[in-house]
Amino acid sequence: MTSLADLAELVRAPAALSVPGDVLAGAAAAGVLDRRTPALAGASVLLYWAGMAANDWADRRLDAVERPERPIPSGRVSPPAALGLAAGLTAAGLALATAAGGRRAAAVAVPLATAIWGYDLLAKNTAAGPAVMAACRGLDVLLGTASAGPARGPAGRRAGASESRGWSSSAGARLARALPAALTVAAHTWTVTALSRREVTGTDRRLPRATLAGTAVVAATALSRADPVPVALAAGYATRYGSAQARVVADPSPGRVRAAVAAGITGLPALQGALTARAGARMLGLAVAAAAPLGRRLARLVSPT
Repeated sequence: MTSLADLAELVRAPAALSVPGDVLAGAAAAGVLDRRTPALAGASVLLYWAGMAANDWADRRLDAVERPERPIPSGRVSPPAALGLAAGLTAAGLALATAAGGRRAAAVAVPLATAIWGYDLLAKNTAAGPAVMAACRGLDVLLGTASAGPARGPAGRRAGASESRGWSSSAGARLARALPAALTVAAHTWTVTALSRREVTGTDRRLPRATLAGTAVVAATALSRADPVPVALAAGYATRYGSAQARVVADPSPGRVRAAVAAGITGLPALQGALTARAGARMLGLAVAAAAPLGRRLARLVSPT
């Protein structure tokens, strides 16, 4: 009989701690943090879990050879149950996003869900895989702009009347303000996904060198000249994830690659926190970053990869 623990392993439940920060960073960058934002973050988590379940359903035959301990090949979760869970979580995520943000949210959530399923079923094992997964995370950040709340300026103040009639009142302008944060998270995701494709076989040293350079650029984009909080958070992100990748450069074995991937997943909240703080929501950024150590502890119980 399938247990909740089996389902938690199937969807990599602790890894979902890396998800709400996408929406929060996007909402902060767009200046639209409000009471609807938590619901949009919840929708993001549901879509993430759907993607994890769909991923294992799509990989069930390969996992039977390479990872027979996973929930589906071990017989703890049946393939129909995994597929049904993925579909149900997708429907729930889309419904929650639409309820929270209306058509504006649906306009982002539907392409996001499509990209998630497209990655799992089509793109994952192709050269386009890392780019598609990066697009998923970028869209997740942009989902945060779908709040219908009053726009605020970069420092968190309520926008003035003239501003509200200008960029801050238009969906396109909100997306434009959040786009740099979306691209930063997408670039980080590209590095993690590129490494994850070598979790079983190991890699040569060229890949971790490239992803390590990418991590340095990603961290630099989250810095702020005027605020030490995003600087500290970005430095913490770069140090922890970068160190794991440096160990892969020294020893590109499967175990080291898996450790680097886990560090990239559990370290993402620090980057999201830096982006959120850089947008003016300093305390929220610190709260987002606090999910990183919690995720690392939970990852000891349920693997995030």
